[in-house]
Amino acid sequence: MRLLLYNIRYGLGLGPAMHLPIPGAGYLLGNRGNLQRITDFIKSQDPDIVGLVEVDSGSIRSRRINQAEVIAQALGHYSAYQCKYGLGSFNKRLPIVRKQGNAFLAAPRVHGERFHYFEKGIKRLIIELELDECSVFLVHLSLKYRHRQAQLHYLHDLVVASSKPVMVAGDFNTFWGQHEIYLFMRAAGLQSANVRGLPSYPSTSPRKELDFVLYGSGITVTDFSIPKVKFSDHLPLICDFEINKEAPQAA
Repeated sequence: MRLLLYNIRYGLGLGPAMHLPIPGAGYLLGNRGNLQRITDFIKSQDPDIVGLVEVDSGSIRSRRINQAEVIAQALGHYSAYQCKYGLGSFNKRLPIVRKQGNAFLAAPRVHGERFHYFEKGIKRLIIELELDECSVFLVHLSLKYRHRQAQLHYLHDLVVASSKPVMVAGDFNTFWGQHEIYLFMRAAGLQSANVRGLPSYPSTSPRKELDFVLYGSGITVTDFSIPKVKFSDHLPLICDFEINKEAPQAA
């Protein structure tokens, strides 16, 4: 199977156009052409599962277009998305911001999703996609180190409670790269598909390893790559994997 992880920055793109006619204008005006470029790229990779971070589900910025649904329709997939802020968050009352979320897109043969929420941080959403033979979690962790550590503690408990082999994918905002999540990975029995520690941010000149695809026992990664496409400030991650059907499941 193929998992594609991409922080698409609400389809806003990069460059001077982001700041015309006034600084930051792109955050309000959007970039319709760039969404099509993102969609075409994702489709060209033929993924079975797509994890989208920073997706607009229909604000004025996206011209009321739900980006998750648009990309899913182009792929022939179904979509599961949700606002990334906590259930009682003030951000869920704000225009544009309340439409900012994360999403899973999956082939028709894949179904079943659950939404969990971290207890700390502004961005709290965890989407769990349950496949027949494994579970995949999508996250976007806090910018604050203290909150990230609390979120990793919560995520650890979800991972070890799973009765199936697990993958965890998302934007971890780890400014110190894999070193920051080393203890979490060891405790949860996970390893990174990005064995070379390749950076994914910023896309124009990658220096930081912020985005991760982690996997546990029962899963074999057969290929991993970070395509050099600049439709967002992050580069996408592509992970091909297989499920070891002989692997014992967690109790």
